[in-house]
Amino acid sequence: MGLKDAMKTIDLRSDTVTLPSQEMREAIYHAELGDDVFCDDPTVNRFERIAAERVGKEAALLVVSGTMGNLASILTHCGRGAEVILGDRCHTFIYEAGGISALGGIHPRTVPNQPDGTLRLEDIEAAIRPDNVHFPRTRLVCLENTHNRCDGAPLTAEYTAQVVDLAHRRNLAVHLDGARIFNAAVALGVDVKELTRGVDSLSFCLSKGLAAPVGSVICGSQSFIAEARRTRKMLGGGMRQAGIIAAAGIVALDQMVGRIRDDHDNAARLATGIARIDGLSIDLARVQTNIVYFDVMTKGLDAENLVRQLGARGVKVLSTGPARLRAVTHYGISADDIDQTLSTLADVMRSDRQPVPPQS
Repeated sequence: MGLKDAMKTIDLRSDTVTLPSQEMREAIYHAELGDDVFCDDPTVNRFERIAAERVGKEAALLVVSGTMGNLASILTHCGRGAEVILGDRCHTFIYEAGGISALGGIHPRTVPNQPDGTLRLEDIEAAIRPDNVHFPRTRLVCLENTHNRCDGAPLTAEYTAQVVDLAHRRNLAVHLDGARIFNAAVALGVDVKELTRGVDSLSFCLSKGLAAPVGSVICGSQSFIAEARRTRKMLGGGMRQAGIIAAAGIVALDQMVGRIRDDHDNAARLATGIARIDGLSIDLARVQTNIVYFDVMTKGLDAENLVRQLGARGVKVLSTGPARLRAVTHYGISADDIDQTLSTLADVMRSDRQPVPPQS
């Protein structure tokens, strides 16, 4: 076996790369199954009850992915030609293949995301269309918590309540893309129900910080979930014996939320180390959860080049711009892995490349 074969890979590209725990594998193996399209899978039914209760909603619906969760939710809230207000840096707008428009005929009205992931209330208010035949009808406001492109920022319960109040006063619904909502709850030190109170629907991922192999869940009222079930079927999301997915989800909700703090601690450890490496730049104050964005500031070394060099040494991160990189901590990444990553980063950066001169 060569050195490369023996070298451990430290994969920080995303928390989607997690592998299921032994308890999840055993739960999958022993799961009692049925046909979920007929609502006959007992493990799915149990999981959906647990998930809905966990976030303070009446009902829940298992879906294959966060993208499907957001798409099915928005399609259920909005008819063709309707408009949704969302952030210009949100996941649904940037990373979901334009599905709400391509498949739903729904118009996205973007407003600027602030650095903390929020949308200014006055921007939301200004984006709501008047009743005029020239305009699409505004039906929905979407939030994202934590906010991926805004350094994994958690949105507070107080802010979410303000958006809900504004939207409901204007007869709009609110959907929360809560892919990493449990990361937000842990970072803010609150029960997750505080962050979901008042929203008309939310989705959260099992396959990120909760470390299950696949799946997301939509939560909302009984009537909303009944309609979303029809939307899921239309999208091809009826999964039959889906208890093998739900079984891992039950373990994830039971065992993985309590350890998310470890991921946040490892992210802080990584960020602190990056700040000490010449040629790299990071805003430490912005690292609050498990997502770490940083920039390379060395002449002749761009983000893609750094990604390749790190990958050749067994560390995987993502390039998200010409000079910008992202690393995400998760289940399976230890403090020792973070130290090894920092050592590898320092080795790559320890060259005779000259720093980029500051711009005047």
